Amino acid sequence: MSILVVIPARYASSRYPGKPLAELSGATGVSKSLIRRSWDAAQGVTGVDRVVVATDDTRIQHACEDFGAEVVMTSPDCANGTERCAEAYERLGEDHGIIVNLQGDAPLTPPWFVEALIDGLRADPAAEVATPVLRCDGRALRGFLHDRAAGRVGGTTAVFDRRHHALYFSKEVVPHTGRAYADNEVTPVYHHVGVYAYRPAALQAYPGLQTGPLESLEGLEQLRFIEHGGTLLCVEVESRGRAFWELNNPEDIARIEAMMLEMRME
Repeated sequence: MSILVVIPARYASSRYPGKPLAELSGATGVSKSLIRRSWDAAQGVTGVDRVVVATDDTRIQHACEDFGAEVVMTSPDCANGTERCAEAYERLGEDHGIIVNLQGDAPLTPPWFVEALIDGLRADPAAEVATPVLRCDGRALRGFLHDRAAGRVGGTTAVFDRRHHALYFSKEVVPHTGRAYADNEVTPVYHHVGVYAYRPAALQAYPGLQTGPLESLEGLEQLRFIEHGGTLLCVEVESRGRAFWELNNPEDIARIEAMMLEMRME
């Protein structure tokens, strides 16, 4: 089963324009752009046949080509990363068994997260899409609640059924717990990691599906699958001591750099 990884990247982010070209310094002081670090993360995934960056901006195109990445130019009209992945897949004109959307704002994504998604789709024939979820401890949950209280989107949470098929995703902290947890205590809240693995038919159908009210309200592209009755598998992954955070706001750069320093990542 051939595996394609697509890294969607756009310059005109409403919350953080130019985000893919933002520089992050690692533990050795070496500075690399966010898109370069996302590309490096994709190279660490085993079993992948091809990796491409999908963008609509020539500044991102040239930056990627400078470090040797393959780039597919896509329309500026793509509403989100999934639509951009779908267009890139169509433009490539190849058949792949699974297409992975490794979003360009998650440079700390461990390779085993992506590998778990691929395994999850292979093991669950009913699933059309797979995405990772990470169980929060008390410390992580407090960070989410603190960000929301400050008016920031600190991350997305997920709830799912007994088969791990997604019920909902939210930028609010769900489910409501009503209690405090110790730093290392396990909580019932799951952090959704913005990586997706699609079966080709699901990805190709996505751009033609009407945007629903939940996707519009939350600003979460994966809700379109749920609103149209699709089956989205939440694959629980383990951090294995690896810190994880997405770059959503300029303030997240310092947080991610601190994590890279602690993990001794270049």
